[in-house]
Amino acid sequence: MTLQSMTGFSRATGEVDGTSIAWELKSVNGKTIEIRLRLPPGYERLEPGVRQALQKRFARGNFQATLTIGKVGGGTMQPVINEAFLKDLAGLARRLQEQFGTAPASADGLLALRGVLEPSETLETEETRAGLDATIFATFQHAIADLAKARQAEGQATGEVLGGHIDAIESLVARAEVDPSRDPATIRARLAEQVALLMDASAGLDEARLHMEAAFLATKADIREEIDRLTTHVASGRALLAAGGPIGRKLDFLAQEFNRESNTLCSKSNAGAITAIGLELKAVVDQFREQVQNLE
Repeated sequence: MTLQSMTGFSRATGEVDGTSIAWELKSVNGKTIEIRLRLPPGYERLEPGVRQALQKRFARGNFQATLTIGKVGGGTMQPVINEAFLKDLAGLARRLQEQFGTAPASADGLLALRGVLEPSETLETEETRAGLDATIFATFQHAIADLAKARQAEGQATGEVLGGHIDAIESLVARAEVDPSRDPATIRARLAEQVALLMDASAGLDEARLHMEAAFLATKADIREEIDRLTTHVASGRALLAAGGPIGRKLDFLAQEFNRESNTLCSKSNAGAITAIGLELKAVVDQFREQVQNLE
């Protein structure tokens, strides 16, 4: 399966019986799938099918779908005003104003109410409506396919960037593992020097206890476990990228694990070189996590 970004745009057009159809789809990052629709008055019946199609095709993202209906050759479809319904609403608004002192109703406010504007009469028969709806949904499917391609193209580019970050993490972990400061002989020499300085500073210190505490601190400062975990996380990251699909949440969790081990490595470090590697590692992990937010 390919990776998908959550950012994309597509536009698809169609035509039936002199009516032009245009869909525009936009998607951006989101924790779940959220859909906002902009449909012409009288086309609210399409909403359930549009939502279902998007939810079936995509796992995450904030989507905006806009439908434009017009006439072939230019112009837009002019809706028909349901004058009887509008008259009833205007009368109700006047009565409310007289009895309760409400603000007078505005023309644009009344026209915005559902049922006041209706599709033109040429679309009212069941046959023409069914044909129009079929073309609208077919055009919408083309828009969905193009949006998926756009998200996949950006997802592929993001995957390559993430692969580079994982390579950088692996390189830093390898540097930490072979750093001279982790050599047992070097550790013993450094601890012996520190113990000698403490003994010279105060003759009252218990030498045996001091050596015991130094050995304990040396053990606590060992970063073998962090290196092993980071190595495992690198392998997991590569496996996820190779598998593809909607792995954004899993990679975000992996980024948290990378960050946790990087913090621990810095806190346990007893050498400047390891601290420097840990700080560089944290920077790469931050870049990794930032890119992960773009994936589905």
